[in-house]
Amino acid sequence: MSALLHPSRWTLRTKLVAWVLLLFLAVSLAVGGLTVVELNRVLLRQTDGQLLASATGMQAQRGGPGNAAARGFGGGGLGAGGDYLRVDLTGPSTVLYDQFEGSPSPMAYAIEGGRGHVLSASIVEQINTAGIGRTPRSVDLGGSLGEYRLIALQPAYATSPTGQPQQENLATGAFSALPSTTPVVTVIGVPLGTNNKTIQQTAIAIALLSGAGVVLVGTLAAYIIRRNLEPLRRVAATATRVSKLPLSAGEVEMTERVQPRDTDEGTEVGQVGAALNGMLDHIDKALTARQASEMQVRQFVADASHELRTPLASIRGYAELSRREREPIPEGVVHSLGRIESEAIRITALVEDLLLLARLDSGRPLERKPVEVTSLVIETVSDAHAAGRDHSWDLDLPDEALEVEGDEARIRQVLINLLANARRHTPEGTVVTTSVRREGAGVLFLVRDNGPGIPPELVPHIFERFTRGDSARTRTEGSTGLGLSIVHAVVTAHHGTVRVTSQPGDTVFAIWLPDRQLAESAEIPENAADVSGAHSTGPDQSAGKVSV
Repeated sequence: MSALLHPSRWTLRTKLVAWVLLLFLAVSLAVGGLTVVELNRVLLRQTDGQLLASATGMQAQRGGPGNAAARGFGGGGLGAGGDYLRVDLTGPSTVLYDQFEGSPSPMAYAIEGGRGHVLSASIVEQINTAGIGRTPRSVDLGGSLGEYRLIALQPAYATSPTGQPQQENLATGAFSALPSTTPVVTVIGVPLGTNNKTIQQTAIAIALLSGAGVVLVGTLAAYIIRRNLEPLRRVAATATRVSKLPLSAGEVEMTERVQPRDTDEGTEVGQVGAALNGMLDHIDKALTARQASEMQVRQFVADASHELRTPLASIRGYAELSRREREPIPEGVVHSLGRIESEAIRITALVEDLLLLARLDSGRPLERKPVEVTSLVIETVSDAHAAGRDHSWDLDLPDEALEVEGDEARIRQVLINLLANARRHTPEGTVVTTSVRREGAGVLFLVRDNGPGIPPELVPHIFERFTRGDSARTRTEGSTGLGLSIVHAVVTAHHGTVRVTSQPGDTVFAIWLPDRQLAESAEIPENAADVSGAHSTGPDQSAGKVSV
């Protein structure tokens, strides 16, 4: 609903349909309004023609104004259904009063539906003050009369074939004789109710037709625009599929292309499609070149690591043999030989790590055997305790034994690397807790420490190769920056997932491994790293803490 209130967020199709409807509605309103205005003008012209013709006829019949004029007008039949109005004014609120068919009749009356009635003093006063002249004018008389079109005849002197004419003041009801020299102004008019009704019906008809037109035009516009934008939608679908391809690493098979029917450069959409295909071709070539370069580097690392193992083993062997010589060896030489041996051991470990990463990158399959992870965790934590007695090592294990399918040596190396990472980069006295529990169709390993934490800017890159956080965490030993890279590579090779959350005083590495290697990779639940206390999630997973 919020998107509807922000036109900038509408789709192109919605914008086009909306603009078409707005233009159609604007044209419909303009045409309808002009039609109603023109119809009103034509009807008024016809009404004015009737009034002017009647006024001319009455003026010709007058030898002088009076009842004769009233009789002539009374039979004129002006207006629809013969409805009309007449007022003979002799002064403000004063009308001509005469005998008609033996009865006194005021010359201020209206005929509606064949029946006449005398106009009230307020209506007479309204007509008298409306400034009616010899040009027709519309006046709203209110009440049942409504709007009338009125015109005034030229003034004439009052005469009467039945005797002395009289006048009546409708405001007071007083009668008085009318001198023959008194000018009388006759106002005649016809009702505009029929005209107004015709205009109203026409306006309603135009509104209904415009509404139906909006629906029809909207439906047709949506269909036509959707059909014409279908090529653009197909191009966008191709771009969307390409955007979801894993292009960051590994061999990428870029087969997505815009269909030939959408690459006609004679159209705008075709130009976009052709440009997208050209860009995909360049990207495909670049990815192929990158993959070839990566494979060369990996092959070089693997070959170099393999070749370095033999001379490193020789260096270690010769250094050890030299230190075992029976002849006295100077203390300085013994120290140097010891340093050579230790450095050879350290370089050998680095070479082994590089060789392992190269093998994992090449997709070499791992062993698939049942691994009893509970005893594996106990053994690795015991080894970590032996290597780092200045830390506190806790275990949090379930009552039942847990088992996954995988490569035991590689899983052990993952745990060793995580515990070694916690030992190297946290100060003395840090509590490191390792826990294991069942999580869905797999097992969740958690390694938590209460050390200083990982800098936020380093967390997104923590599993990249040669990433080291020595600037933020206390460094007590040398680090190659490959430990966590190996963790990520081994877990990924087991179709598992790894995640880290860190803040000062609470750093958690969470690893999830599936029970069976045929299982698809799954995401660690959002609350997997939200553990505290005994980390118990139910009777079947209850555990107690064990300090090692």
